[in-house]
Amino acid sequence: MQKSQDLSPEAVLSIKNLFIEFPIYKGSVKALNGVSLEVYPGEIIGLVGESGSGKSVTAMMSNRLIADDAYQIKEGSIHLLGKNILSCPESDMLSIRGKQIAMIFQEPMTALNPVMKVGKQLLGVILRHQAISTQAAKDKAIKLLRDMEIGDPELVFNSYPFELSGGMRQRIMIALAFSCEPQLLIADEPTTALDVTVQKQVLLLLRERAQQTGTAILLITHDLAVVSQFCERVYVMYAGSIVEEGLTQEVLHSPKHPYTRGLLAGLPEKALAGELLATIPGQVPNLAQLPEGCSFMGRCAERQEICQQRPSLLKIKPSSQHKTACWVVQQGGK
Repeated sequence: MQKSQDLSPEAVLSIKNLFIEFPIYKGSVKALNGVSLEVYPGEIIGLVGESGSGKSVTAMMSNRLIADDAYQIKEGSIHLLGKNILSCPESDMLSIRGKQIAMIFQEPMTALNPVMKVGKQLLGVILRHQAISTQAAKDKAIKLLRDMEIGDPELVFNSYPFELSGGMRQRIMIALAFSCEPQLLIADEPTTALDVTVQKQVLLLLRERAQQTGTAILLITHDLAVVSQFCERVYVMYAGSIVEEGLTQEVLHSPKHPYTRGLLAGLPEKALAGELLATIPGQVPNLAQLPEGCSFMGRCAERQEICQQRPSLLKIKPSSQHKTACWVVQQGGK
C-alpha cells in the first residue's frame, strides 16, 4: 500500500472547497461548507464525525447519487481521476459508477435486492462494465465470493440475500464493489450492523482486497478505533466542514481541534470503572442557521472573540500534513 509520505501526483478523488445546500421551505440546509479532501491510489482514508456532520452527503456526492434537482452547488468541484464529475451527464456517470468508483453502503440488506438472487446481482454489475461472456462473468463472480472467504460460494451465488447473515451479506457487498476493479471504493459505515468479531473480519477482507488491487478506499465511520487500525490519514468533519486532518496517528495522539479532543475524550477506554463517559456539551448547530464564524463555537470552552470569524484549515507546522481549522491553535494556543 502506498504511504502518505510518498503520494501519487494525481489523486483518485479530489474534492475542492465544496459548498452544497439543500433547498427547504423558506431557506436551505447548508450540508457541506467548504469541504476539501483528497484520496490517493492505494490509500485507506478515514472520514469521521458525529451523525449529521456531512460524511454521507460527501460520499453520495462523490458518486453523484443525489438527485440533481435536490441540491445546489454554491462553489467547488469534485474530480474523479481528473474528471470533474459535477459537470458529467448522467449517462457518463452510469459508466463511471461500478467501474471507476464503487460504494459499500451501511446496511447490506437494503443495498442488496431482497427478491433477486445474489448471483444475478453480481452478474448484472460485471456484465454492465466488462465485455465478457455470461459464463466468464459467472466464473469471476464465484471466484470473488471465494476470495471473500465464503465457504460455499456456489450455494451463496444461488441464494437470496434474506437467506444469509448480515456478515455474509456484507461480504457480498465487498465482492460487488470489487467486481469491476474500481480505482476508488467508498465504504459508508460498512460494519455498523455487525458484531465486533465479524466487523474485524470484514474490515480485514476489505483491506486485503484493496492491497491486492491497488484500490483507494474512503472509509466513513464514527468508530475511531477502526480508523486507528485501518486508516493512514484521517479527516475529522463537523457541521459540514473539515475541522482537522492529517496522518492518523498524529491526529489521534496529538489532536488539535477542540472537537477532535472531545471525540477522543469520550472513548470508553478513557474512563475509569464506574465513571460516566465524557461528552461534548451542547448540540450540533442547525445547518439551516449556521453561525457566521466557527461552527463549533457554541460548544467550545476555549472560544474567543476571533471565533466569530470563520477559521481556515491551516497546517500546524509548515512541514506537517496535520491541519486544523481553529483560531486558538493557529494563534499559538493548545
